Amino acid sequence: MRTRILAAAALSLATASHADEGMWLFNKPPVAKVKSAYNFEMTPPWLEHLQKSAVKIGGGASGSFVSANGLVLTNHHVGSGMIEKLSTREKDLYNHGFYAATLEEELRCPDMEMNVLMSIEDVTARVRAAVKPGASAEDGAKARRAVIAEIEKESQDATGFRSDVITLYQGGAYHLYRYDRFTDVRLVFCPDAQAATFGGDPDNFEFPRYCLDLCFFRVYRDGKPAATPNFLKWNAAGAKDGELVFIAGHPGRTNRLNTYAELEAMRDDGLPFRMEQIYRGEAVLEAWAARDRENRRRATGSITGIRNGRKAVGARLEGLLDASFMAHKAQSEKALRESFRAKEEWKDADAAFDRIAAAEKESETLGLRGRMLGEGNAFGTSLFGIARTLVRAADEREKPNRERLKEFQDAGKISLELDLFSDEPIYRDMEAEKLASSLTVLCNKLGADDPLVAKIMAGKPPRERAEELVSKTRLIDVGLRKSLYEGGRTALAACEDPMLDLARLVDPESRELRKKFEAIDETVKQAHEKISAARFAIEGDSNYPDATGSLRLAFGVVKGYREGGSDVPSATTLGGLFARSELQGHVSPFQLPATWSGMDQKIASDTPFNFVCTADITGGNSGSPVVNQKGELVGLVFDGNQDNLKLGFGYHEGNGRCVSVHAAGMLETLDKIYGAKRVTQEITQ
Repeated sequence: MRTRILAAAALSLATASHADEGMWLFNKPPVAKVKSAYNFEMTPPWLEHLQKSAVKIGGGASGSFVSANGLVLTNHHVGSGMIEKLSTREKDLYNHGFYAATLEEELRCPDMEMNVLMSIEDVTARVRAAVKPGASAEDGAKARRAVIAEIEKESQDATGFRSDVITLYQGGAYHLYRYDRFTDVRLVFCPDAQAATFGGDPDNFEFPRYCLDLCFFRVYRDGKPAATPNFLKWNAAGAKDGELVFIAGHPGRTNRLNTYAELEAMRDDGLPFRMEQIYRGEAVLEAWAARDRENRRRATGSITGIRNGRKAVGARLEGLLDASFMAHKAQSEKALRESFRAKEEWKDADAAFDRIAAAEKESETLGLRGRMLGEGNAFGTSLFGIARTLVRAADEREKPNRERLKEFQDAGKISLELDLFSDEPIYRDMEAEKLASSLTVLCNKLGADDPLVAKIMAGKPPRERAEELVSKTRLIDVGLRKSLYEGGRTALAACEDPMLDLARLVDPESRELRKKFEAIDETVKQAHEKISAARFAIEGDSNYPDATGSLRLAFGVVKGYREGGSDVPSATTLGGLFARSELQGHVSPFQLPATWSGMDQKIASDTPFNFVCTADITGGNSGSPVVNQKGELVGLVFDGNQDNLKLGFGYHEGNGRCVSVHAAGMLETLDKIYGAKRVTQEITQ
């Protein structure tokens, strides 16, 4: 009986991996699995070198060192926000590209942060011990936040490294990640947007693809290029069909361990709300961009990001609307719960599913106000975010570190200030447009007669109120932000600013909503701890947790697939790019930039350009290096295809593929089309 129960439970586990599944922890890599499947053994030195060559960019993207002098390779679409910040009306780097022919020409980025994972420590026991048995959800949340703050601060003080406690297995484990942080980052090279985003929205999340989605930055230390002894050597031949490859990156989020109730809430509430936001945001910005050429320049990156989100979120929603998938999830969960009931010590794990379902219902009652006010969706301008940060910083810094909101604790101070004091351009007309739209949604969702909404609107219609707030705020001035931040409550009280007034007006209810959501989240974490403990008892903790934005290892094979009765080869070529442009009449988004004119006669047309492999990736892996068994760089991840987008809730290989730029294609275009000799010499020496 026990054998049958455990077999049924094991089959139901979302983490039960097969084929090339898995976003694996570097401190628990799938050594035996890869050895068994591919007869290749990942040694500790091999893994450490790859780990320390991988780079986390900002809060949620990937890159890698490709030279000993701090040169970082990532995607154009990862760097596009920074490229836009460095652009002007007169010098449009995003559309026309950029190349620093000398070290002195590399452009300092105003607020870019890159981090390299140096070590991992399991702190699960300490975090769990802080939450006393029988503690209320609110007290549990406070205790958990406090102990995590202590761990992070102790580590940062002792090592000097950025220190983040990462939640794994939905609360089943906690690991401390220590990062070497770089905040002096400079742009070295980016291609023109037409080459980087060839095919635009129609080709996005599709294959075959023909994108030069790359750019190079460099990290500096003490004003000089940083020494980076761990870097990936460039393999000029690149990935080959049938070859085993590995990916080191920072996948953002998967939901394979979520319960049926959690997926149901996403399907019926969370994702539809997000899709509504996306469609409105896209329409508003597209209409604004169409009015003026300069508007288009300013909004292009945001529109591209929104469209990317539309396809990604839409595919996730479609996956949850697959009745057969949801039925399988329900059946698997039922079998797992039955296995828990079979042993007395696991019965609380069975009951944990009901606690999660109840928490989801409670969250649903707070959801709309929480999203609009707590998460700030009612105020679609970065100026409100700045105001809220200043208002809360003044309050939070007067508290002991362990009692502060997460983002204001000492461990996050450098990142918070880097963002707050960024001198990136803020365009008042564009911000007013976005704010007017979000205020309209606020009135629609919560009602114009809602007491707080009425105070927010101050008797004015959305557009008039938005223009008033944006035109009169002085928070665009970075110097003012610094003085208000350093002056705290006294300085804020003396500053008359409508955006600060708005942030102060909504903050009491926003904080209360956040407190309630954190208590609900604590209930869910404690429930998942019970479920994880029972799962570990069945199979150990050898399987991978859901993606959390932390560094992970994936593996797979360069491999095409069959779709619509036709074979899709594993790679496209540079010659295929010119052919596709011609076939589509050289019209947007399939036209090639002027720099490519006549180049079909100068390049090797059979050079591989984009390729696919079976490695398990998701959003956040953009910019991840693809390496071979020697640890050499053979590609650069930039996308997944449509089938890949649906794998966040459960893995199956099928036609899901990771899409990358080929190392040979990158080298050929950098050399022959862009003449980026300094870059090519550095990456191939």
